[in-house]
Amino acid sequence: MLTLLPAAPQKAFAAGDGLNGTLSLVIENDIFYSDQYYTNGVRASWTTAADKKPDWALNAARLFPFFPDNSSVRTNYAIGQNMYTPKETDSKNPPSDDHPYAGWLYGSVGLIAENGRQLDQIELTLGIVGSVSLAEQTQKFVHKVRGIDIPQGWDTQLKNEPGIVLTYQRSWRSYVSKSFIGVPFDLTPHAGGALGNVFTYANTGITLRYGKGLPVDYGPPRIQPSLPGSGFFVSQKDFSWYLFAGVEGRYIARNIFLDGNSFTDSRSVDKEPFVGDLQMGVVVTKGNVRLGYTKVLRTREFKSQSSDRQDFGAFSLSMQF
Repeated sequence: MLTLLPAAPQKAFAAGDGLNGTLSLVIENDIFYSDQYYTNGVRASWTTAADKKPDWALNAARLFPFFPDNSSVRTNYAIGQNMYTPKETDSKNPPSDDHPYAGWLYGSVGLIAENGRQLDQIELTLGIVGSVSLAEQTQKFVHKVRGIDIPQGWDTQLKNEPGIVLTYQRSWRSYVSKSFIGVPFDLTPHAGGALGNVFTYANTGITLRYGKGLPVDYGPPRIQPSLPGSGFFVSQKDFSWYLFAGVEGRYIARNIFLDGNSFTDSRSVDKEPFVGDLQMGVVVTKGNVRLGYTKVLRTREFKSQSSDRQDFGAFSLSMQF
C-alpha cells in the first residue's frame, strides 16, 4: 500500500559531508532541438562547505528573517553567460517580431541555508547585457569550430546595459514514502521570485524524485529562470540514482531579453505574462561526483513566437573538494 507521510526532519549531512566545497558546471543548450530563442547558457559555481567562512556570509544569513535558525549555511559564487537569438539566424536584419539577439554575462554571490527538510536560497547577480557580454563572439567561435552556419544578425542585438537581479527561492521536502515497490520518492514544492532590470517574476512549482539511495538534495543545479536545484549534494559511497520530473509557473513582469533595453530604444517583442516549464531527467551520484541531465519544455514566451514551446537540455557536473 502506498502511504504518504510528512517528511521526518533529517540531518543535512552524513558523517564527513559538509566538510567539502562543491564545484558545479552547468551547460544548457538547444543543440538537440533547434538553434533559437534561449540558445545557450553556461554557469560555473563554487559552493562552500557548510558553516565555513567568510564570517560576513554567516552573519548575514543569521540576520535574514526567512532562514531557519537550525540550518547549515553555505556561500555560493558563480559566473555565467547566456545567449539568445531569433529563429532565423541567416539574415542580417531578422524580422522585428522575432526574438531579439541578446547576451548576458554575469557574476553572482548567494547564501544557501538548509536543514535537511527546507532549502532557502538568496542570490545577488550583477552583469552586463549587450555586446560587452561577448555572446556574439562566443557563438560565432563555436559555430566556426563546429563547421555550421554563422549567425548574421548580431548587429541588431540589445544595447549595452548593466544588469542587476536579486532572487530568492524556498524549497520544502514535504512528503516522503518508501512503500512504492520498495523505492523511495519525495515531493518538493518551491516558491520564490526575482527582482531587477533583467528579470522580475514570481514563481512556484513542485518536483518529484524517485530512485535508489535517494540523497538529501533538491535536484541538479540549473540556470535561472528555472526550477531550483542545489549546487551541494551528499556524497554517496555506493552508486545511487534518481529520476525526477517537475513543473513550474512564472508570472513575468520584466524580461529584458524580450522587453528590450530599459533606458534606450532597442528591439523588443510582446512577451507572454505567464510562462510554464515542464522538466524531467536523471541524476547519478558516486563518491564525490554527481552528474545530471534535464530536458526542459518551456511554453511560449512571446506572442509572435512561431512555436508553442521551446525544448532544450541541461547537463550538470558537480564535484566535491
